[in-house]
Amino acid sequence: MTLTDIENIRGEVLSATQVGAYLHTNPQAIREQARECPEMLGFPVIVVGTRVIIPKAGFLAYISGKEVR
Repeated sequence: MTLTDIENIRGEVLSATQVGAYLHTNPQAIREQARECPEMLGFPVIVVGTRVIIPKAGFLAYISGKEVR
């Protein structure tokens, strides 16, 4: 998956599967990190029960090197 692919995803949130494909990492590792120590990911995450949601704007800011709030 490329940055353009991520930018073209409809909606305002990304899944761990989509982010994992871009980062070439296991999506389950992203989910586990989001639950255990989300600040180490570098991009914002929302954990609701067992679901991990990644705001697309925050992830794109992280990838482009901008400050993520």
